[in-house]
Amino acid sequence: MSLTASTSPTRRSFRPLKGMRPTVLIGLLLIAAYVLMALFAPLVAPVDPAKTNLVNRLAPPAWAGGTMEHVLGTDQLGRDVLSRLVYGARIALLVGLAGVVLAALIGVTLGLVSGYFGGWVDTLVMRLVDTLMSVPNILLYLTALGVFGPSLLTLCLVIGFINWTSFARIVRGEVLTVRQREYVEASRASGQFSWKILTKHILPNVMGPVLVVVTLNIASIIILEASLSFLGLGVQPPAVTWGRMLAEGRNYLATAWWLATFPGVAISMLVLGLIFVGDWVRDRLDPRAR
Repeated sequence: MSLTASTSPTRRSFRPLKGMRPTVLIGLLLIAAYVLMALFAPLVAPVDPAKTNLVNRLAPPAWAGGTMEHVLGTDQLGRDVLSRLVYGARIALLVGLAGVVLAALIGVTLGLVSGYFGGWVDTLVMRLVDTLMSVPNILLYLTALGVFGPSLLTLCLVIGFINWTSFARIVRGEVLTVRQREYVEASRASGQFSWKILTKHILPNVMGPVLVVVTLNIASIIILEASLSFLGLGVQPPAVTWGRMLAEGRNYLATAWWLATFPGVAISMLVLGLIFVGDWVRDRLDPRAR
């Protein structure tokens, strides 16, 4: 028998994709629809999302007295709501993916190092985690964006550098368990380098919890991006964001309900799909849940 973990729990859990609940299928379909919509936005969007037409401003959706030219109506500047929703999906998914990838890279790396080497390295990393988690994240986001200025790059970097703590804590806890196993002890006794033990023997066996955190964190980051855009600290115009569409539509709730309703529905459906899939991933990777 090989001393290495030839088949990680992650691969074993996803080998039979059986017992899939209807909510999981709905979540996968929702995510796929949003991804395709974002990738092919120029083909899906009826018109240019930045094109204004003051003559046709605040036109209602097609079924509420509007026209098929603007199926979901227009906003206060005559811009097509459907086109803006389609292009807004690009920003939401881009920030969600970029933020969670950067956070995972930082958190997983520090968690591996902290859990494997222990000592002063573990103390330093964990005290940094405790410090960041003791401050409300929204204050850190507002402070950082206020100092460096709101932009797409800044937003992704700020989210990544602040949101890594959950990855570090979970990975460190898993490493503390995995490093005591026989194949890790045997690899250490055979003289393998620490980086090889970490990447070949330990990392594959801690990826299950990481995948769960990734799927759930993307949903929280999308909500965060919409919140910051609502406050004017997200991605700036002319880029289209769902949060800014909500902020612009709140002044027209009584006369043009569709301006705030459709962005809210778009955010809710995407987050709901991610949560459905995240719960399924957690159940598949947690033996107690199975």
